[in-house]
This record gives sequence, C-alpha cells and structure tokens, in this order.
Amino acid sequence: METVATAPRTSAPADDGRTRDRVSALLLEHGPQTATELAGRLGVSPAAVRRHLDALVAAGRVEERQTRDPHRGRGRPARRFHLTDAGRSSFPHAYDDLALTALRYVAASGGPDAVRAVAEQQLAGLEVRASSAVEEAVRAAGGRPVDRAQALAGALTAEGYAATASAISGGGQLCQHHCPVAHVAAEFPQLCEAETAVIGRLVGTHVQRLATIAHGDGICTTHIPGPLQSRSPRTGNRSTPVRPVLGERAAPAGARTSTSTTPTNHRERTPA
Repeated sequence: METVATAPRTSAPADDGRTRDRVSALLLEHGPQTATELAGRLGVSPAAVRRHLDALVAAGRVEERQTRDPHRGRGRPARRFHLTDAGRSSFPHAYDDLALTALRYVAASGGPDAVRAVAEQQLAGLEVRASSAVEEAVRAAGGRPVDRAQALAGALTAEGYAATASAISGGGQLCQHHCPVAHVAAEFPQLCEAETAVIGRLVGTHVQRLATIAHGDGICTTHIPGPLQSRSPRTGNRSTPVRPVLGERAAPAGARTSTSTTPTNHRERTPA
C-alpha cells in the first residue's frame, strides 16, 4: 500500500506569533484601528482578531482607547487599538548608526576628550538614578562595597543591563549580561571607561574592568576589591606584590641584605 507523505503542520503558537506580528505591522503602517478594520485587512473574523489583540494588550505591545468617530454620529465611541512604545520598539531601529555618526563627528571636531565628555553626560542620569537605589539599599544592608554592588546590580537591571553581583574571595564581581550600547562602545571605548568610573563611584572604591561585551566578551565583568586589597595598612597606598628585578635572584630566607649603595665589585683607589 502506497503511503502519501504529508507536510508537517505548523504549530499553533508559531501561527499566532506571525498573526500578531501582522497585526502590529498594520497598526504601525495604518495607525490606530478597530478590530473590524484589522479583520478586514487580515481576511479573518473580528472575533479572531480580538483574541490576538487581547494577547498583545496583555504583553504591553498594544493599548485600547475609546475615540469619537465623527462619521458614526452619536453612537457608542469606537474602540481603537494603538501601538505602545514597547510595541514600536519591537521593530528595527537605526539608533546605533545614528549614535556612531554623531560620535564620529564629535571625535573629528573635538578629539577623544569631547567623546569622553559626551559619554559622561550620557551616563549622568543613570548615575543619579542608580545612586538613589544604592543608598536606599545600603541604609538597610550595610556600606561594604560588595553590599553596594548587590544594590547596584538591581538598579542596573532596571535600566536594561541584566546585571548580577557576587562575592568572591578577593572581594566581589559585578556582571552585566547585556550592554545597550555595545556596538557603539566597540568603536568608542570612552563609553566603557566612563561607565567603569560611574561603577567605582557608586560602590565607593576603585574597581577594575576585566571583560566587556564591546570587546567581544560574553559578559561585562567588573572586579570590586575587598578591604585588604584596596589599601595597604602601612603606606595607605594600593598594595602591590614585590617582584625581584629581572636578572636578580631572590635572597634565601634569613639571609642579610646589604642596604649600601656603594658598588661591591670595584678596585680601591689610592689618593694621588
């Protein structure tokens, strides 16, 4: 008996997703519309369109408004559906290209310092908003840099950075899993430098960037040193390990070292 091959059926969720994308595209192209108007353009029933509109409203991509239509006389206000800002953001944008063009012009006119000034200005609002969240959390939890980093991670997540913070043996780490300006920062590292400075001020200590999405890493990682790493107890300066000078050999434990600056391999001279 001969079998007939049948094409695989497309899943209902995939069909629903495509139909909702078409509904959004029609609202973008033709502006606010009623369910009946959308149904006529899609070739489906108004009831089917309303099901998709309800899903889009629940997702925050569409909102419903009642408006008076002068052509309908004194009847009930028409229920028209509008795209929200979130709905519009789902369509392609050229913001990166615009930002790159603007910063290239700034760099050509004012040099790297002008680009840095733009980056600092762009992050000023973020710093103010994050600072309020960090200070509020610190009053409840504590003032350690790691505690501040935890609060900062929450503030950055609210700004779209998908940030997390964790404590490690040497202090802490702040990880940003998304960078809204990664494509621009790849050409203008001043954005990363300004952001690192903001993080340092918000956590209250010197920090070090270990990786950035703009340079091809999967995550932006910032190291936050612990209390013992930040300052040396004797000098007050940042502590650094002492390494032997190239070509010298470290003295064995317990050996006496000379502090004289007089060369030891010389010939004595007799006065004339």
